[in-house]
Amino acid sequence: MTTTPAPVREPAWSLPRAAIGLWVTESVISALFLGVGLGILLIWLPADAEGPVAWLRWLAPLAYGVYAVVAIGIRPLVKHRTYRWEVTDEIAYTRTGWLSRTWTLVPIARIQTVDVTRGVLQQLFGLSTVAVLTASSQGTVRIWHLEHGVAQRVAEDLAARAERVRDQAT
Repeated sequence: MTTTPAPVREPAWSLPRAAIGLWVTESVISALFLGVGLGILLIWLPADAEGPVAWLRWLAPLAYGVYAVVAIGIRPLVKHRTYRWEVTDEIAYTRTGWLSRTWTLVPIARIQTVDVTRGVLQQLFGLSTVAVLTASSQGTVRIWHLEHGVAQRVAEDLAARAERVRDQAT
Protein backbone atom coordinates (compact mmCIF):
# COMPACT_ATOMS: atom_id res chain seq x y z
CA MET A 1 0.00 0.00 0.00
CA THR A 2 1.42 3.35 -1.04
CA THR A 3 0.61 6.47 0.83
CA THR A 4 0.12 9.66 -1.07
CA PRO A 5 1.45 12.86 0.39
CA ALA A 6 -1.01 15.36 1.73
CA PRO A 7 -1.97 17.99 -0.81
CA VAL A 8 -0.05 21.22 -0.59
CA ARG A 9 -2.31 23.86 0.86
CA GLU A 10 -1.86 27.40 2.00
CA PRO A 11 0.61 27.38 4.93
CA ALA A 12 -1.10 28.26 8.19
CA TRP A 13 1.23 30.88 9.66
CA SER A 14 2.29 34.34 8.64
CA LEU A 15 5.24 36.18 10.12
CA PRO A 16 4.98 38.41 13.19
CA ARG A 17 4.33 42.12 12.65
CA ALA A 18 7.87 42.85 13.88
CA ALA A 19 9.10 41.52 10.51
CA ILE A 20 7.52 44.57 8.86
CA GLY A 21 9.58 46.84 11.11
CA LEU A 22 12.71 44.89 10.24
CA TRP A 23 12.04 45.15 6.49
CA VAL A 24 11.26 48.88 6.78
CA THR A 25 14.54 49.40 8.66
CA GLU A 26 16.49 47.41 6.04
CA SER A 27 14.82 49.44 3.27
CA VAL A 28 15.59 52.75 4.98
CA ILE A 29 19.26 51.77 5.30
CA SER A 30 19.36 50.66 1.67
CA ALA A 31 17.61 53.84 0.50
CA LEU A 32 20.04 56.01 2.50
CA PHE A 33 23.08 54.37 0.87
CA LEU A 34 21.49 54.65 -2.56
CA GLY A 35 20.57 58.28 -1.90
CA VAL A 36 24.11 59.16 -0.85
CA GLY A 37 25.49 57.47 -3.97
CA LEU A 38 22.98 59.30 -6.16
CA GLY A 39 23.78 62.60 -4.45
CA ILE A 40 27.50 62.12 -5.11
CA LEU A 41 26.77 61.29 -8.75
CA LEU A 42 24.58 64.37 -9.18
CA ILE A 43 27.19 66.65 -7.55
CA TRP A 44 29.78 65.51 -10.10
CA LEU A 45 27.50 66.24 -13.05
CA PRO A 46 28.30 69.58 -14.68
CA ALA A 47 25.67 72.24 -14.01
CA ASP A 48 25.59 73.36 -17.64
CA ALA A 49 25.23 69.83 -19.06
CA GLU A 50 22.93 69.25 -22.02
CA GLY A 51 21.22 66.22 -23.52
CA PRO A 52 20.72 63.04 -21.52
CA VAL A 53 22.92 64.30 -18.69
CA ALA A 54 20.58 67.28 -18.16
CA TRP A 55 17.61 64.90 -17.96
CA LEU A 56 19.46 62.89 -15.33
CA ARG A 57 19.41 65.87 -12.95
CA TRP A 58 15.65 65.64 -12.45
CA LEU A 59 14.89 62.08 -13.59
CA ALA A 60 17.29 60.38 -11.13
CA PRO A 61 15.83 62.04 -7.99
CA LEU A 62 12.31 61.28 -9.24
CA ALA A 63 13.19 57.60 -9.79
CA TYR A 64 14.89 57.52 -6.39
CA GLY A 65 11.77 58.94 -4.73
CA VAL A 66 9.57 56.30 -6.36
CA TYR A 67 12.03 53.57 -5.30
CA ALA A 68 12.10 54.84 -1.71
CA VAL A 69 8.30 54.96 -1.44
CA VAL A 70 7.93 51.45 -2.83
CA ALA A 71 10.84 49.95 -0.86
CA ILE A 72 9.92 51.55 2.46
CA GLY A 73 6.16 51.95 2.31
CA ILE A 74 4.85 49.14 0.11
CA ARG A 75 7.29 46.22 -0.19
CA PRO A 76 7.39 45.34 3.55
CA LEU A 77 3.59 45.13 3.69
CA VAL A 78 3.41 42.99 0.54
CA LYS A 79 6.16 40.69 1.84
CA HIS A 80 4.29 40.27 5.11
CA ARG A 81 1.09 39.33 3.32
CA THR A 82 2.75 36.84 0.96
CA TYR A 83 5.29 35.03 3.17
CA ARG A 84 3.76 32.05 4.97
CA TRP A 85 5.12 28.96 6.71
CA GLU A 86 3.98 25.80 8.43
CA VAL A 87 5.33 22.66 10.03
CA THR A 88 3.04 19.62 9.93
CA ASP A 89 3.57 16.03 11.10
CA GLU A 90 5.20 15.13 7.78
CA ILE A 91 6.61 18.30 6.24
CA ALA A 92 8.07 21.76 6.83
CA TYR A 93 7.26 24.27 4.14
CA THR A 94 7.21 27.90 3.17
CA ARG A 95 5.54 29.94 0.47
CA THR A 96 7.16 33.16 -0.68
CA GLY A 97 6.76 35.62 -3.50
CA TRP A 98 4.14 37.92 -4.86
CA LEU A 99 4.32 37.83 -8.65
CA SER A 100 6.21 34.56 -8.74
CA ARG A 101 5.33 32.22 -5.89
CA THR A 102 7.86 29.75 -4.56
CA TRP A 103 6.92 26.77 -2.42
CA THR A 104 9.74 25.02 -0.58
CA LEU A 105 8.90 21.72 1.08
CA VAL A 106 11.10 19.49 3.20
CA PRO A 107 9.81 16.13 4.47
CA ILE A 108 10.56 15.62 8.17
CA ALA A 109 12.28 12.32 7.30
CA ARG A 110 14.87 14.20 5.17
CA ILE A 111 15.91 16.74 7.80
CA GLN A 112 19.57 16.53 8.76
CA THR A 113 20.17 19.82 10.55
CA VAL A 114 18.06 22.58 12.07
CA ASP A 115 19.75 25.92 12.73
CA VAL A 116 18.53 29.10 14.39
CA THR A 117 20.33 32.30 13.39
CA ARG A 118 19.94 35.95 14.39
CA GLY A 119 21.37 38.85 12.47
CA VAL A 120 22.11 42.18 14.12
CA LEU A 121 18.87 43.81 12.97
CA GLN A 122 16.91 40.66 13.78
CA GLN A 123 18.21 40.87 17.34
CA LEU A 124 16.99 44.46 17.62
CA PHE A 125 13.49 43.30 16.62
CA GLY A 126 13.56 40.07 18.68
CA LEU A 127 13.48 37.85 15.59
CA SER A 128 15.34 34.75 14.40
CA THR A 129 15.52 32.58 11.29
CA VAL A 130 15.08 28.81 11.35
CA ALA A 131 16.98 26.93 8.63
CA VAL A 132 15.89 23.35 7.99
CA LEU A 133 18.61 21.61 5.99
CA THR A 134 18.75 18.32 4.11
CA ALA A 135 21.53 16.56 2.22
CA SER A 136 20.23 18.11 -1.01
CA SER A 137 21.39 21.61 -1.89
CA GLN A 138 17.83 22.33 -3.08
CA GLY A 139 16.18 21.05 0.08
CA THR A 140 16.68 23.89 2.53
CA VAL A 141 13.69 25.67 4.02
CA ARG A 142 14.35 28.98 5.75
CA ILE A 143 11.59 30.29 7.96
CA TRP A 144 12.59 33.93 8.16
CA HIS A 145 11.96 36.39 10.96
CA LEU A 146 10.09 34.39 13.57
CA GLU A 147 9.88 35.68 17.12
CA HIS A 148 12.96 34.31 18.85
CA GLY A 149 11.08 32.11 21.34
CA VAL A 150 8.90 30.67 18.57
CA ALA A 151 11.99 30.00 16.43
CA GLN A 152 13.66 28.13 19.30
CA ARG A 153 10.55 25.98 19.89
CA VAL A 154 10.12 25.24 16.16
CA ALA A 155 13.79 24.26 15.83
CA GLU A 156 13.68 22.00 18.89
CA ASP A 157 10.43 20.39 17.71
CA LEU A 158 11.77 19.77 14.19
CA ALA A 159 15.03 18.32 15.48
CA ALA A 160 13.14 15.98 17.84
CA ARG A 161 10.77 14.86 15.07
CA ALA A 162 13.64 14.23 12.67
CA GLU A 163 15.45 12.19 15.32
CA ARG A 164 12.33 10.08 15.98
CA VAL A 165 11.90 9.40 12.25
CA ARG A 166 15.57 8.37 11.97
CA ASP A 167 15.21 6.06 14.99
CA GLN A 168 12.11 4.42 13.46
CA ALA A 169 13.91 3.87 10.15
CA THR A 170 16.74 1.88 11.75
